[in-house]
Amino acid sequence: MRHGIANKKLNRTSEHRKALLKNMLNSLIKYEQIKTTLPKAKFLKPQADKIITLGKKDSLHNTKMLVSQLQDIKSANKVKKTLSKRYEKRSGGYTRIIKAGFRYGDNAPMAIIEFVDRDVEAKRLDKKKKDTTIETEKKEEKKIASV
Repeated sequence: MRHGIANKKLNRTSEHRKALLKNMLNSLIKYEQIKTTLPKAKFLKPQADKIITLGKKDSLHNTKMLVSQLQDIKSANKVKKTLSKRYEKRSGGYTRIIKAGFRYGDNAPMAIIEFVDRDVEAKRLDKKKKDTTIETEKKEEKKIASV
């Protein structure tokens, strides 16, 4: 019997589950909104709320705990500096889950997990803008080569 077993297994080994949770936490902190399956989102929500609560308490021990759990100093700094200030007056419930239909390939239920009062610009963090100087240089090289 499964008495007293708290979290879902997600059909993964314990090491894979820990790595999945860490990577999803880092992505959620970085982009402030991610799209994943509904069971993974439900698994991630309490952990994300605990990370924010840990970041709100300003002490060396809590900072070390953040870095230990996230394994990423940039994410830990964002939690300490940005997210903890944003949710200073909120006593819990930092994330929300929005159901987003079903995946095309296997009909898995999808969900969007995001921070409440999120920064909408954080989602476009890694998208590169087109660099016009490189494109113009390539066009000039083609013109020279064709002459």
